[in-house]
Amino acid sequence: MTELLPPSDPRPAQLQAATADHVWDLIVIGGGASGLGTAVEAATRGHRTLLLEGHDYAKGTSSRSTKLVHGGVRYLAQGNVSLVREALRERGLLRKNAPHLVRDLAFVVPAYDWWAGPFYGIGLKLYDVLAGKLNLGSSKHLGRDAALERTPTLQKEGLMGGILYFDGQFDDARLAITLLRTFEDFGGAALNYAPVVGLLKDGEKVAGVRWRDEETGTLHEARGKVVVNATGVWVDDIRRMETPDAKPMLSPSQGVHIVVNKRFLPGQSAIMIPRTDDGRVLFAVPWHDHVVIGTTDTPVPDTHFEPRALEEEVEFILKTAGRYLDPAPTRADVLSVYAGLRPLVKGENTDGAGSTAALSRDHVIRISDGGLITLTGGKWTTYRRMGEDTVNRAEVLGGLPERLTTTPGLHLHGWSEDDRPDHWKVYGSEAEALQALPGADRFLHRELPYTEAELRWGVRFESARTVEDLLSRRTRALLLGAEASAEAAPRAAAILAEELGRDQAWQDAQVTTYRALAKGYRLS
Repeated sequence: MTELLPPSDPRPAQLQAATADHVWDLIVIGGGASGLGTAVEAATRGHRTLLLEGHDYAKGTSSRSTKLVHGGVRYLAQGNVSLVREALRERGLLRKNAPHLVRDLAFVVPAYDWWAGPFYGIGLKLYDVLAGKLNLGSSKHLGRDAALERTPTLQKEGLMGGILYFDGQFDDARLAITLLRTFEDFGGAALNYAPVVGLLKDGEKVAGVRWRDEETGTLHEARGKVVVNATGVWVDDIRRMETPDAKPMLSPSQGVHIVVNKRFLPGQSAIMIPRTDDGRVLFAVPWHDHVVIGTTDTPVPDTHFEPRALEEEVEFILKTAGRYLDPAPTRADVLSVYAGLRPLVKGENTDGAGSTAALSRDHVIRISDGGLITLTGGKWTTYRRMGEDTVNRAEVLGGLPERLTTTPGLHLHGWSEDDRPDHWKVYGSEAEALQALPGADRFLHRELPYTEAELRWGVRFESARTVEDLLSRRTRALLLGAEASAEAAPRAAAILAEELGRDQAWQDAQVTTYRALAKGYRLS
């Protein structure tokens, strides 16, 4: 259990660790799923590791998922059996290693055609077989009444029954913070708001990084035996620091989700629509007492840290959901809309033009002539395997001791099987200590489940530096209700300023910045 400390700013100690005068075994650039997975893998093998994140942990794609730990039913339909098998194994491991963050979730695939039940039933039985001993539950056919009992808001007209199967659900940003804490538990040094602005070289070999402390503007250098570029959809930016004319690796794709009230999907079962008009699957998933519906697959020419949903994407989700849900959600029912960018890897000899639907969802590791390791692609479910593969390569490349992985059985920070309400459960074994902080009985907003104590915890123990960090990723207030979170921003800013010793002008600026951000998560 984490020891309670008086209010203090943890960043000076983190900065001191990050600027230590020694050569790191690994320097990992990027604090999303792939970077955190690599950092944890390296630290648990005893390698001296530095993790640098240019913004906040999971600021990009890694906080904008469908909230599923899954094998990928869609990939099975595409015939990518090896990817599904690997993902199902990792799903099972993560369920064991982080039971406070991952739970079993039942899915209903509704059948409105006579052939749909047998057709999808056979595929989902294969899904069960591929999961093997780590399967979460056996799929089975449901009659019409049984399907409606689990998902009573399904459109009843024409419903013939369905298929029940199981996958996992998680909170993506909370898993990122849990991995950060796990990394620190094993002696790793990590710093957010520390963008890498250049690479150091010994001759042609990449030998470290130049980075900036965003809070002071100070430039620092860190030397390392291996540098890992794990910056998601921005990996090409880092690659060009070494090779300015490097050919792009990625064809980014945008995925959009909407969040609505739980009345549109009461109960604890999700819905999976196996084939939409654009050939994707659509999920309606209960999450934190709300419902997440998505997603889309739209090629995008540019990458932004705050991608915005296109009007046609929102309409597509609402139109498709309306065919299967009664009542059907409308624009007025959307509490938040969010978009994330997928780092889809091009083929070695393709230009990536056209649809992104056929591009690989598997992770890719490339090593440059100067020894820069770039890890990209993949998905949250396989974060651990991505890290394992990357560190295996790094040990050979950097002449590091080659050690076996221990992460398949590693209990992540806060591991606990205790049953608690959602917003306490994600803290695992630390929930009791958190509830001892001031404000544990004071809610931030009448429409949000979060308390003032959770914000203080986020500052003291989870490296939160801004109101956005607290309301978007340490809690999920922004996704559960963009407008409600904007109304809570002044109190959040006051707590943050109290913890960090900031003045009123700083608080006001934080509120203004956050409310501008939250506006982009609402439908006008």
